[in-house]
Parts: sequence; structure tokens; C-alpha cells
Amino acid sequence: MNVQRAITAPQPTTGLSPVEEMRLACLMQTIEQNRFLPAPAVENVFVGDGDYRAIGVEFLGHLVRTGGLRRHDRVLDIGCGIGRLAVPLTQYLDSATARYEGVDPVGEGIAWCARNIGSVYPNFRFCQLDVAHALYNPNGSLRGDEVVLPFSDDSFDFAAMISVATHLPANEIAAYAREAMRLLAPGGRLFVTAFLVTPGDAGRAEARPRFVRGAEAGSWYGDVSAPLAAIGFDPGIVENALEEAGLRIERVDLGHWRAVPSTHYQDIIVAVKPGARA
Repeated sequence: MNVQRAITAPQPTTGLSPVEEMRLACLMQTIEQNRFLPAPAVENVFVGDGDYRAIGVEFLGHLVRTGGLRRHDRVLDIGCGIGRLAVPLTQYLDSATARYEGVDPVGEGIAWCARNIGSVYPNFRFCQLDVAHALYNPNGSLRGDEVVLPFSDDSFDFAAMISVATHLPANEIAAYAREAMRLLAPGGRLFVTAFLVTPGDAGRAEARPRFVRGAEAGSWYGDVSAPLAAIGFDPGIVENALEEAGLRIERVDLGHWRAVPSTHYQDIIVAVKPGARA
């Protein structure tokens, strides 16, 4: 794979018509202003800084515009956290034809989601995955590089890994890529966010995080005292993990964490399982 070409080539659009774009923008605004939708207490949000509802709505836009998410898709949210993406998806996905499955190692987040989202939206389900993680689930019983998700083959049309690859070593990213390949139906799409540390990024004074070389080959740490708090990789490592699993890279869009103009913070990779999309 020519990684540099994949990053810099003109990016394809998802084909939203002006009317579809207007409808999406109106829906996003409505969701952000709807204070009747569930939201956890601020002190319980463990999925990152910023406004819980606004960031969830922003990612809904990225999934539709960049990832090609459709209203009737069967969605797998790997690392669903405390429902930041699930909440806006309750308003976007078709309640009669779509379904959503969220998995995460943090039991408190899964419990909150099941209580506040799954109890109201029956096509939304949540499951704790007891995978070990130094920060989020240190006593987990499952190794991250041997993860097997509790779903049958070809059972999803769309999978998301938002702020997941930014907290995993490369071998665990590869394990999730293999599971995504197994679980996606032909033509299914995987939306991943990551930190792809391209030449010059680590030296930018304005970059956040400020990465330094990590102990793992090709890795970068935002905090050497807690490597998995924010981990980045040389270009090609995450992409190659997806391709080795059998997925095809469709687009790579760089984020503004490196202090360059972009519509999103982390870098985005969209990969597709070969075959015709149903």
C-alpha cells in the first residue's frame, strides 16, 4: 500500500444530496438542543474531554458524511463508552429496520447505557466485554490480542471504533480488525479514529497531544508515564492491520490534533469489507 498517496489523495464523498445534507444538519441541530435525551453526569463521563452531547452529534455527522452510515444499518460500536455516540444514533437509525450493539470494557458505562438508552430503545443493546486494559479495565479476564466479540459472522453493516485505536497497542488493533472483518457483511464499513503521526507532526509546538517516540516499534506516546492514554503510530501501521485482516482502505483523512485545518480532531480511516453492499 502507498500510504502517502492514501493520505494525500483527493477524498471521495459519500454522495449526500443537498436535500440529504440539509436534513442531516437539521437533525444534528435538533439532537444537540434536545435536553430530554439522556446524558450522564459530567463527573461520570470517562470517554474524553469536551461537551458530551456536542461531540456525539459531531461524530454522527462524520459517520454519515465520511463513513457512509445509513439509517437502516446494523451498527456495531466497539468501545461505546458511556453512550456518547449511541444517544444521537437513537435519533438517526430507523427503529424498525436498524439495530445497534455497543460493547465496552467499562462496566459502569455499559450499565448506564442499558439503563438509560436500552430500556427506552429496544433495538439498542449493550454488552460489557471483560477485556483487560491498563487504564479502563486492569483486572479484565480477556487478553486484548485474543478478543472475540459475541456476535455471529456477517451480522453488521457498519462498525465504529472511535477513540479506541488511540488507546491500544498495534497487536490489539489488529485483533479488532480481524473481528471487524468477520462480523461485517460483504460491503460493510469500518470507521476508525487514530493518531497517525506523519513526518513533522511530533515537532509541531501546537500539536495536541505532543507525541514522543514510544517503546513499541512505530509507536508514539502522548504521555510516557501512561502510554495507552494517547498512543499514535507511524503511517501504515494501523492501515496495514486493517488490510492484513482483509479490509480495503477507502479513505484516510487527517485531523486537526496536529494543528492543521480539518473538520475533525483525530485522524479518520474508513475501510470496507470486499463484496457488494446490501
